[in-house]
Amino acid sequence: MTLRAASHLLPDEAHARHGRLRNYFCDIDAQASPIGGGWQLDLAWPSNPERHVDIRIRDALSAWGGIGLDAMATARRRSGRVLTSLYDTWSLLTWCEWAARAKPSPTDQITILHLDDHRDLMSPRLAIEGNELVDMITDDPFDVMNPASVLSACNSGAVGMGSFLTPFLYAFPNCDVRQLCQPPKIDGTQDWAFRAAVERDDLLRPGVARPAIALEGAHGTGPGRYRATSHLGAWLDDIEDGPILLHLDMDYFNNRYDGDGDWMDRMRALDPSLETVLQRIDEVCAAMRDNGLVERIEDAAIAFSPGFFPAEMWAAADLRLRENLASLYE
Repeated sequence: MTLRAASHLLPDEAHARHGRLRNYFCDIDAQASPIGGGWQLDLAWPSNPERHVDIRIRDALSAWGGIGLDAMATARRRSGRVLTSLYDTWSLLTWCEWAARAKPSPTDQITILHLDDHRDLMSPRLAIEGNELVDMITDDPFDVMNPASVLSACNSGAVGMGSFLTPFLYAFPNCDVRQLCQPPKIDGTQDWAFRAAVERDDLLRPGVARPAIALEGAHGTGPGRYRATSHLGAWLDDIEDGPILLHLDMDYFNNRYDGDGDWMDRMRALDPSLETVLQRIDEVCAAMRDNGLVERIEDAAIAFSPGFFPAEMWAAADLRLRENLASLYE
């Protein structure tokens, strides 16, 4: 995919320009070349091993058909109610496929169980045009009730790992979001009310509104609320009737790398052993079963997050999840 940007919107200095493009496009790489008084931006999924901080990823990809590094962004497979992927971008697609079948009203309450070391509430590269959303990379329309449009936006990079939750909450503002996270990212419990907001674009369509989610201090859970907690009890307290969607990013259990190429030079914040990871999987799944929630999960997304969750743990963790959540995989 090739795009254009005005010359003044990117730094002339190569390192600063690279950083600006990484911050803007996040998951997908953009190579900028000067052209006609501006910049030509060529987008491609990253294939350079230096871009992927975990040196064991290549070995772990044998279980994914031996795909290359540049295919990780779109790799996914379904078993029963579970979509397993490498990038958690695809959580949005599987939830939208569920919504297209179930046809919930925008006012319905949907509980989202969100296990993650990150909120994933960044603004996607979607433009707000009247009452519609448009993919800013392809110019195609985007609608959470149209899975084909969501698939296109995930493939283009308009929606990414850090932004997949935003368009779903935009469409279903009465969701009750429960994020379970481990210290040091979260230690304790905090509640917010969330609301639709906008972020102004500063590269592809400068000044154009993009969807965003704003969090405002509140107390308690329920429609339009977002709870982030490190406690299993607080995570599952008072979940009301209605559909449950599960998002499980494996970096909840271990976030050794956190996408940081300098991970060896910093203090490792969340890097437990494989034994501890498997024990925590057992504990989390037991808590959901004991609260009668596993059978209420209508759709689940599990992502292994290359460059965050260590690749040498993928196979064992996948097996343990399948053992604990067997009914979802049927």
